Amino acid sequence: MSPDLEKETESPLDLTKDDDATSAYGEDLDLSMLETSSANDDLADGDVVLRVRDLRVQFPTDDGLVTAVDGVTFDLTANETLGIVGESGSGKSVTSMAILGLLPKNATVTGSITFKGTELVGMKERQLQPLRGKSIAMIFQDALASLNPVYKVGDQIAEAIRVHEPSLKGALLQERVVEMLDVVGIPDPRNRAGQYPHEYSGGMRQRAMIAMSIANEPDVLIADEPTTALDVTIQAQVLEVMERIRDRTRSSIILITHDLGVVAGVADRVLVMYAGRVCELADVESVFYSPAHPYTQGLLGSLPRLDSRSSERLARIVGQPPSLLAMPSGCAFHPRCPHALVPGVCSEARPELRDLADGHRAACHRSEEIEWKPLEAAG
Repeated sequence: MSPDLEKETESPLDLTKDDDATSAYGEDLDLSMLETSSANDDLADGDVVLRVRDLRVQFPTDDGLVTAVDGVTFDLTANETLGIVGESGSGKSVTSMAILGLLPKNATVTGSITFKGTELVGMKERQLQPLRGKSIAMIFQDALASLNPVYKVGDQIAEAIRVHEPSLKGALLQERVVEMLDVVGIPDPRNRAGQYPHEYSGGMRQRAMIAMSIANEPDVLIADEPTTALDVTIQAQVLEVMERIRDRTRSSIILITHDLGVVAGVADRVLVMYAGRVCELADVESVFYSPAHPYTQGLLGSLPRLDSRSSERLARIVGQPPSLLAMPSGCAFHPRCPHALVPGVCSEARPELRDLADGHRAACHRSEEIEWKPLEAAG
């Protein structure tokens, strides 16, 4: 490599340097809102950390206004893992981006998002910057695209720390980086900190992204499909790392995925989304053993089971998700629902998310009438 090129790709935050708190692109950050407490130290289990109420996100397009998130409401409590599941385009990732204020400028966000009592909707960019990474962090689904290919992994983790703790420098900062890589199970973390993203395997890159996200012990960790494109063994390792992190830092986790098996293994509660709306919200056992919404039942019915004696074909959800530019009247799921009353209430009135029992909520007119019949299990 030529001296000129090496100079251009020099790490912006070498672990031995004493730079001021700036980003990799030289932008000064407003650090006046930083908190020094560890994740959820001031909250007891069950206390609400993040409260979302009637969240709507709309995007103008040449064909009309797209409502990507439509009236989403949920609470996230301390030391809880909330799984958000749904098909592609259901609004899962847009919801998470709205929480962090990472949506494009043409997006219109209404409703309320409060973090520890502080309203985030309408907050200016410089007010949000200190919260990102320190109080609310995100693990993006494509680690290779999220990591900068020309900077060493350790330097990128160091930057995430230095932005929020500018006094941490030199050897102490280097030890913090090595500790984070060790926590997420990176072998030989001291040497690995000096390597580039392309020198990591897919699973290691994902763990490096997790290390960067937890470096400041955030109160809320949003994981956007963290196991996508990983093989089953590596998926299990990544999920084990996330559980260990929650126990270590008492962070609350929002796990966004389309894999119900992942949700069953790590989540405390499950929020099911369809066409930008919440169709069911309950603890994980209620969702898997007594789902109240036909869409949730369809998702579960399409899963193969090793303990089933039935020779019948797996159930499927007929049709395709609706266009967000031309949403059906009434319940968004009614054109695909085997229980829909058409014409009738299902095609005429939008169902509200209502309480059924013990915190189990569903947006279906016929929840009490529909009987869930899971596949028979072997005795």
